[in-house]
Amino acid sequence: MSSVALQRSIITDIKLAEEGHLKIDWVEAHMPVLNRIREQFEAERPFAGLKVTICLHLEAKTAYLAKVVQAGGAEVTITGSNPLSTQDDVCAALVEDGITVFAKYNPDPEEFKALQIKALETKPDLIIDDGGDLVTLLQSERPDLAATIRGGAEETTTGIIRLKALEKEGKLKFPMVAVNDAYCKYLFDNRYGTGQSAFDGIIRTTNLVIAGKTVVVVGYGWCGKGVAMRAKGLGANVIVTEVDAIKAVEAHMDGFHVMPMVEAAKLGDFFITVTGNKAVIHGEHFDVMKDGAVLSNAGHFDVEVSKPALAERSASIRTVRRNIEEYRFKDGRKMYLIAEGRLVNLAAADGHPAEIMDTTFALQALGLRYVNERYNELSKSVVNVPYEIDEQVARFKLESLGIAIDTLTEEQVKYLDSWNA
Repeated sequence: MSSVALQRSIITDIKLAEEGHLKIDWVEAHMPVLNRIREQFEAERPFAGLKVTICLHLEAKTAYLAKVVQAGGAEVTITGSNPLSTQDDVCAALVEDGITVFAKYNPDPEEFKALQIKALETKPDLIIDDGGDLVTLLQSERPDLAATIRGGAEETTTGIIRLKALEKEGKLKFPMVAVNDAYCKYLFDNRYGTGQSAFDGIIRTTNLVIAGKTVVVVGYGWCGKGVAMRAKGLGANVIVTEVDAIKAVEAHMDGFHVMPMVEAAKLGDFFITVTGNKAVIHGEHFDVMKDGAVLSNAGHFDVEVSKPALAERSASIRTVRRNIEEYRFKDGRKMYLIAEGRLVNLAAADGHPAEIMDTTFALQALGLRYVNERYNELSKSVVNVPYEIDEQVARFKLESLGIAIDTLTEEQVKYLDSWNA
């Protein structure tokens, strides 16, 4: 055990470490791409002498990413990006492995923010962020802690939206690599990861059948596509609501019913929000919902389902199962909100499968190395993941699966590069 990491860290209980090590060992065995990058990092030490602060959902897969960055020579500090997704046993295991941790399961909002600030007070050279939490704190409350930061990488759609807003106002203080916008991220993580893990959280928590029910998917971006696809595969009748005309046509042509939310609200048994926006399910929708409707969110913040509007209509609120709050309306109807409206796949389950996060966290690790190598050349802006990194991660994945693909011949390359061939 690292006594230094233990002295610095704020966690629930170091005695929980044994179970945390088992969880990390399990995901390590199922993350071959990240294992390969770890071997590279151990040999090349790209982060030697640097401090890296990570803010992500603090569970086993994230823990292994932290260990890979540590293998690259970094002094790593980690904090949670969601109070309900932090796993205390994983935190304890990381401390034993020499990583400083500022995180606990379900702290109150002030303590949660204070733990994130403690992670920034280590004065990192590089950051990995989720939802723009660290960058927002650096902008709004602790700008004094931004001076040492060379750049970082961002995980989520919500985070990219916040970063681009800062960039537009000329307030982004360093380059941030948009890992969320890499092909391997939104095609695989957002679609296959969110689709499976959202229902993992819903089914674990409710113990209710999906087949034959009506599932309303609010938003048809890559996450919404994955959720709708998995709902259909589980035997549900699927309705999609959208504000984007192109995505609405796409959902229709993918075989789903498309209608306004106020109409879908009358029909749904399960509701899953995946928009990144606030109050996409609100008062007028609750007014027409069925008794017993189940509400959940797979977006970053707990604002997509309007909790104030739920509370206004309620005569009583009680917890009826772990991670399920029952809102009993004044007219007698009951609505069930999963995990306080926070990310259902992480607050009520274990997040995306290890094999999915293998590619996503490979992009994080390589994106962080990229921004460290190029930070003097990059503008203070949101930076795309270079195609070469994206494609390399996909090749590592294929190799781990034992799959080979074709390559172009010189003649084919010449043909594609010529305008008059």
